[in-house]
Amino acid sequence: MAKRDYYDVLGIAKGSSADEIKKGFRKKARELHPDHNSDNPKAEEQFKEANEAYEVLKDGDKKAAYDRYGHAAFEGGMGGGGGGRPGGGGQGDFGSAFSDVFDDLFGDFMGGQRGGGGGRRAARGSDLRYNLRISLEEAFSGLQKTINVPTSVKCDGCEGSGAEGGAEPSTCPTCSGMGKVRAQQGFFTVERTCPTCSGMGQIISNPCKSCSGAGRVEKDRALSVNIPAGVETGTRIRLSGEGEAGMRGGPTGDLYIFIEVSDHKLFERDGLSLFCRVPVSMSTAALGGSIEVPTIDGGRGRVQIPAGSQAGRQMRLRSKGMPALRGAGSGDMFIELAVETPVNLTSRQKELLKEFDELSSENNPESSSFFSSVKSFWDSMKG
Repeated sequence: MAKRDYYDVLGIAKGSSADEIKKGFRKKARELHPDHNSDNPKAEEQFKEANEAYEVLKDGDKKAAYDRYGHAAFEGGMGGGGGGRPGGGGQGDFGSAFSDVFDDLFGDFMGGQRGGGGGRRAARGSDLRYNLRISLEEAFSGLQKTINVPTSVKCDGCEGSGAEGGAEPSTCPTCSGMGKVRAQQGFFTVERTCPTCSGMGQIISNPCKSCSGAGRVEKDRALSVNIPAGVETGTRIRLSGEGEAGMRGGPTGDLYIFIEVSDHKLFERDGLSLFCRVPVSMSTAALGGSIEVPTIDGGRGRVQIPAGSQAGRQMRLRSKGMPALRGAGSGDMFIELAVETPVNLTSRQKELLKEFDELSSENNPESSSFFSSVKSFWDSMKG
């Protein structure tokens, strides 16, 4: 049976670039993988056929020979390698081809660095999170605060190398510094973390006694943090390089401070606005007057109450709210009136209120409107 054209096998056009050839093989490798084609008895054979095509077309010299002579370029000793197969024969060639795609797809995810003997980049330290609760007054004015953070810091005994006396680690002989090893299983290659060096790519013959070879030790650190004015719950502050130290001299992670602003007894916050609920007497709401209210900066403000004010009415104090975070200007403060009903009345007070109620039946517009609507509703139900 005649062999299929390698370009057709990979589903690409003749003259395709190296990237297009690799993309074509990726797509075919996913489509034809036997693990995903249990109902297709030809999947494994087609999978190997795609590998054979890629093995030739990924190599510049082999591709040039194939483009000129076709399959005949690799028959009768015309430079195609031993065994009559384009890639030199055997299952090992499939592992070589598929590992190229495997590296592209999964190399970064597994944290490895390709290349032999050069060693891996030391592991970066973890980022840390610190939850900081502050008062609304502190969020208004901003503050400088010292916090204690339990973290890992570079070991002074080995200067972070993990080796006693600061000696340099040696390249892992099992993985040649790559931090990962490959094993051939059937027609594909499995890659896993090196068991000798645990993925570090290096081994330490004489570990530091202070840190047991980790290159870092646990320690509480005192840090001074600048909290800007205007922060609110959920604000995140990043301190670069103040996180956990990396393993064996690796770069340090970052520290993230998450702000939580406590509830206040007098003020309720909504973005830049502040709300303060202020009780007023019935007579003040009816006759009008002025009241003194607190402000978040510790000062006092005076608000004029119009005569006939109802419960829930709001008055605005401009620029008495929260400052904008790292910006200009401030929000406003809103005073909400809570008209208070008196309790524990004396007999004389009750008499006066009854007399007032008899004289003021037409001075309550909301009540008149409501009961008029109620009467209309009942009349319509009767009809």
